[in-house]
Amino acid sequence: MEEHHKQHSQHNHHQHMVADFKKRFIVSIIITIPVLLLSPLIQTFLKLEETIKFPGDAYVIFGLSTIIFFYGGWPFLKGLYNELKSKQPGMMTLIGLAISVAYIYSSAVVFGLEGKFFFWELATLIVVMLLGHWIEMKSIMGASNALTQIARLMPKDAHRITSGNKTVNIPLEELKVGDEVLVKPGEKFPADGSIVKGETSVNESMLTGESRLVIKKIGAQVIGGSINGEGSVTVEVKKTGKDSFLSGVIKLVQEAQESKSRTQNLANRAAFWLTIIGISAGVITLVVWLVLLKQEFVFSLERSVTVMVITCPHALGLAIPLVVAVSTAISARNGLLIRDRAAFERARNIDAIIFDKTGTLTKGEFGVTDTLTFTNNTSEKELLKYAASLEAQSSHPIAKAITKATDDRYEVVKFKSITGKGAEGIVNGKDIKIVSPGYLKENNIVIKNHNNIDMLASQGKTIVYILIENRLVGAIGLADIIRDESKEAIKKLKEMNIKPMMLTGDNKQVAKWVAEEVGIEEYFAEVLPQDKSDKVKEIQSRGLIVAMTGDGINDAPALAQADIGIAIGAGTDVAVETADIILVRSNPLDVVSILDLSKATYRKMLQNLGWATGYNVFAIPLAAGVLFPLGIILNPAVGAALMSLSTVIVAINARFLRVFK
Repeated sequence: MEEHHKQHSQHNHHQHMVADFKKRFIVSIIITIPVLLLSPLIQTFLKLEETIKFPGDAYVIFGLSTIIFFYGGWPFLKGLYNELKSKQPGMMTLIGLAISVAYIYSSAVVFGLEGKFFFWELATLIVVMLLGHWIEMKSIMGASNALTQIARLMPKDAHRITSGNKTVNIPLEELKVGDEVLVKPGEKFPADGSIVKGETSVNESMLTGESRLVIKKIGAQVIGGSINGEGSVTVEVKKTGKDSFLSGVIKLVQEAQESKSRTQNLANRAAFWLTIIGISAGVITLVVWLVLLKQEFVFSLERSVTVMVITCPHALGLAIPLVVAVSTAISARNGLLIRDRAAFERARNIDAIIFDKTGTLTKGEFGVTDTLTFTNNTSEKELLKYAASLEAQSSHPIAKAITKATDDRYEVVKFKSITGKGAEGIVNGKDIKIVSPGYLKENNIVIKNHNNIDMLASQGKTIVYILIENRLVGAIGLADIIRDESKEAIKKLKEMNIKPMMLTGDNKQVAKWVAEEVGIEEYFAEVLPQDKSDKVKEIQSRGLIVAMTGDGINDAPALAQADIGIAIGAGTDVAVETADIILVRSNPLDVVSILDLSKATYRKMLQNLGWATGYNVFAIPLAAGVLFPLGIILNPAVGAALMSLSTVIVAINARFLRVFK
């Protein structure tokens, strides 16, 4: 809940800033109207000299402009002070200097200095700058809204079950680990926990990006913020507050958005030098027009102010942060959590990616991979139905795996275990035995289909045999189930010219089978946990940029050693804490997604940097007045509009990253 309140506070701060710029803009534009009408240039243009001009009007326009300068220009004056105090001149320095020079000079003219004031230029400049900042803050708010949406996923209260089996509505803050809560159909789960009563389906799409409903039975884990489906369930609370999955997501997203990337550092350096160039160009412009070209001071000063305004590295300052905010929000919505921005940027340059086998390419759970029948009288489907019916009576891991393979069942009577060798019983009126190879050997039962059995054995699979009325009729092969998405993920990585590899502590036969099934040519088997990081070093020594994907405690050193560590979020806390990027779903295709997003994000950063810096190549000479001989001249307000337009373009371009799927 602390993370929720922190996020809420930050959101309110951004809202306040948006409202503040909006208010200053509205007040300033209202006051700017009489400033424009009282300005000699505007009066001449509109032929209003005889209608509006009156004695002392210069003092009125001075008073109105003073309000605009100090009220509307306050954010820029404050920014000027803060930047100079921290010895980091930037955008605010340029704007602050420009409006200060314009105001001070124009005020001096009102009180006796010879020349022409340009209060209307000052007023319109501040109005346009406030409008630009208002639009910018709204863009930033939009880019970081994903965090607020995540924080709002949690319900406000929970139905705690008391000792008398009654339910009491309590605020979320009062929930404790070990409490039992009732979650009704359509409600959000109030905390991370496990189901102790009932069965339902759960929508976890806002947390994992997975659109399909997930069936949850007794013992299943649920995530706070996910939405309960059609069934009422009782949940025992396992994690609350800052320890919850949702708070972890919020923290990771905040860290990712706040972390500095190499590209951001480049943008910061470019912004600093652009500020120096802007101030220098402004001074040079003033001197050239005033001294060399013999123009009047007001004209020369206006050119100088326009140069400083149009050079403001506003777009450059936003070029990277907005892309970072958008890409982090996209990744969070799709179950891709970035802990290290620099590592995320490096992901676009990956040459090789190493997958841990168990729990990453495979599900990490035993399952039926092959069903063989040795007789024409019994189909594979019928054989599996007999086996599942019998094994449903047992709690052995092999029995559970066979039971999961089909929902079809026969009635079973006289079930009994054959110690160390299998099980038997009367299934659908027939004597059925499921036994180990050792049982066949002891009873001199000959295997009729050697080739297929030898193939399963060469793949390192566990094999059990089915006897009907003491006659061998078939076999079932079992192994760690390969994920459906693994093969497609490997194929896509190859299309991206990334070399997929596999690392496992399993034996060579199993490793070879999994590698061939998913399409991996290079794999390492029988690697001890402490040696996994050495294997990563070995691959790095080839000059390759290496990513490592794993989920177990024994993967942590390898994740840390790799250039980019990617943890499966369903794995252990140790693996997750060591990794640079976390995949909430146990889906290898998400590795492809994170690489695609890394490349798309970097492209968008370069586009923004290119625009934000390249625009000045044309803008500075234009502002300085190189087209003056052609009658084209920019005043400070037009310069501010162009500068703001470049900022808006950068913001819009960053938002286009949202088309990434």
